[in-house]
Amino acid sequence: MTGMKGLNSEKSSHRKRRFAVILCRPENPENIGLVARNMKNTGFENLRLVGVSSLERKALVTAVHAQEILKRARFSQDLTGAIHDLDVIFASTAKSRKNFSVIPMKEAIKQMLGFSNSTKIGLVFGNERTGLTSEELLRSNFRFKIPQAGRQPSYNLASAVLITLFSIFSVQASDEPDVLVQSLSRNEQEICVQRILINLEKKGFIHKTNKKHMEEMVWDLFGRLTMTAEDRSLLLALFSKGTVDKT
Repeated sequence: MTGMKGLNSEKSSHRKRRFAVILCRPENPENIGLVARNMKNTGFENLRLVGVSSLERKALVTAVHAQEILKRARFSQDLTGAIHDLDVIFASTAKSRKNFSVIPMKEAIKQMLGFSNSTKIGLVFGNERTGLTSEELLRSNFRFKIPQAGRQPSYNLASAVLITLFSIFSVQASDEPDVLVQSLSRNEQEICVQRILINLEKKGFIHKTNKKHMEEMVWDLFGRLTMTAEDRSLLLALFSKGTVDKT
């Protein structure tokens, strides 16, 4: 039993370092404080805030015994700046998106825990009223939806974060996969996708009338790969030579 407890403790420590909770343009300071409290309760400590330049006192009040998480929070003007040092990004969305695939939260948790312990993972949550923009969704590898009963309004921001973190926290070490994936950094993945898009545009597959739609589809497709170094080499070889069939 002692050995199992030690293993679970080690896994929990890895999760603290691996996961970052990222709030995009939060409007309610009380929600920010509650998110910090929820993080403390489930063993997470890396909080990043997008579109927020400082914290109001109301956030400190609701962050019961978790004020240190707020004090260490990182501030960024946009999502790209908040995730530049992470490897894989999971974005929470309350609704289906036309050009973005969305997976159930249970599947998202399985994917998260399938990456190696050195993989740094971002969990992105949108604005309380409007959620994440299409541009913000493009910055993610996976989009997931939290299940709920019936046709109810979406979860409160702090509740959505708590449900997600508790779902990760509650997975026992013995239930985690033995074979783990090592992905490229998110920044390296995005550079690769940009090069693919440039090549597709040069070949005429992407043009003025379909540019926005096709770029979203390409980002969704290759974003879901969570590329390894081998994937990148193959993709760049495929899309840098020959011609593309437009039919």
